[in-house]
Order: sequence, then structure tokens, then C-alpha cells
Amino acid sequence: MYYAHPTGRILSVLDRAFYAGGAAFEHKPGAAIAVARRGGITASFDVLNKYFTIKQMPVVASTYWNGVHGRVPGEAALDEEGMRTMRNIGHNMAWMLKCIELGRENGIEPPVAETGAMTNFIR
Repeated sequence: MYYAHPTGRILSVLDRAFYAGGAAFEHKPGAAIAVARRGGITASFDVLNKYFTIKQMPVVASTYWNGVHGRVPGEAALDEEGMRTMRNIGHNMAWMLKCIELGRENGIEPPVAETGAMTNFIR
């Protein structure tokens, strides 16, 4: 986290990865996790989740926004609510991966997205 937002470096990497290699992400579950001293977790959580939704990735949720607070190494482990949220997202991710695998074993394939017109509101 940098000034209540993901760093420009990580956003640049994500922009390039999702633009150039976006097909590799489609239909794979994703989960954003943010760690901060104090503020900015929800803004970071929001911007990271947008990468998932633009590539049809199921977003794995938890029991609160996926963030932990801590300033120095090891301090985040003292955030009991944050750590509970992390454990819950881990359990939810494992469950979703098992569901996806079971679906594939039973012939359930991901939907194919419609393509075509791109609307431009500049007239």
C-alpha cells in the first residue's frame, strides 16, 4: 500500500499482465488482499477486484473486506479480526477451487462470453 492505494509498480504489472495475457486469467478465482498501517485498504481492495471482474474471474469473498492492519513485520498477526478474515478467505478459496474441479469432472464448462460491439459515447 502506498498513499492509500496499491503502488504504481504493482498496478503497472497488473495492467500489462491482464492486457497482454488476459486469457490466462479467465474463469480462475481471484482474491485481493491488502495490508496497511491504517487506511487505504478498501480503496486498494476495490481497484484490485476490478482486474478480476474485467476477465470474468469469480471473486472469492470473505467475512469482511480482505485486509489486515500492521505497520512492521509480524504486527499484522496481532490483528485478530483481520487474521480471521484471512483464514475465512482461504477456506472460501479452497471450497471454490473444489467446486470448479468437481464441475469440470462432471462436464460443466465455463460460459463463453459474447463479443462484438464496443459502445463509444463520444458522438
